[in-house]
Amino acid sequence: MNRLSGEGHLPRPDRRLTSDGPDSGPVPDLRIGDRVLALSRRTHILGILNVTPDSFYDGGRYPDVPSAVRRAVQMAEQGADGIDIGGESTRPGSRPVPEEEEKSRILPVIRAVAAAVDLPISVDTRRAGVAEAALRNGAHWINDVGGLADDPAMIEVAAAHDAAVIVMHKRGSPESMQKNTDYADLIGEITRFFSETLERAVRAGLSADRLIFDPGIGFGKSAEDCFRLIRRMEAFTALGRPVCVGPSRKSFIGAALGIAEAGRLHGTASAVALASFLGARLVRVHDVAEMAQVVRIADRIRLSE
Repeated sequence: MNRLSGEGHLPRPDRRLTSDGPDSGPVPDLRIGDRVLALSRRTHILGILNVTPDSFYDGGRYPDVPSAVRRAVQMAEQGADGIDIGGESTRPGSRPVPEEEEKSRILPVIRAVAAAVDLPISVDTRRAGVAEAALRNGAHWINDVGGLADDPAMIEVAAAHDAAVIVMHKRGSPESMQKNTDYADLIGEITRFFSETLERAVRAGLSADRLIFDPGIGFGKSAEDCFRLIRRMEAFTALGRPVCVGPSRKSFIGAALGIAEAGRLHGTASAVALASFLGARLVRVHDVAEMAQVVRIADRIRLSE
């Protein structure tokens, strides 16, 4: 079985769901280089690999290339469909690191992981220069927390490499984003952002089929907003592009349960299951083995007759 294509895993194509039931129109598959992520058939797992000292959950766990590679291999064995490598924390209140430092953290890891693991690698960065270097050193696609807005050159880099991009919505910078979480129309603002970004990307030469939308759970949103984003997932899938979510162990789960990051596994599982059921086809997670089981069952329920 080719796990990346999804063949042999779920036999029927996807039916997009709204909160009220099935909707017509499949989620499109996603080409990553010479591979295809069969998002029309199942939910895919992006395993988080932060090579940072200060990320909110796994900062400092993978301080060197060997430890990062071991974790990437482990995630591949646990069912990851891709590895998302980041060298700058974007947790609320974090400060940016110099571009050269970000490169020095991730490029050796990307090269080593690309040699060790036969999975597509995404680079988690807001900087076009970092993305360019990463794509030249073994990364296949871009996870842009800046939503193609923080660095105007990011669209050009993606277009030049024909690279897929996860476009995430946020407000402000990581340093300040949680200071402004009041929205007159949360869902409307995010969907407009995605629509406008798609138009801007296409004008700049990046094909629309290279974009994935991420509503940005925890990025300039209150805890209640984060729950609402999952509940209203159909508003984002209706835009015709695959949707990625990253609820893994985040503070909205802690706010609901009153527990720290280490105790948020089951809360994460609930968020991942419902996001998958309601339309997300990429989930970015720390706990790959557990969430691979979660989405497999969520997919089976979603596709059952």
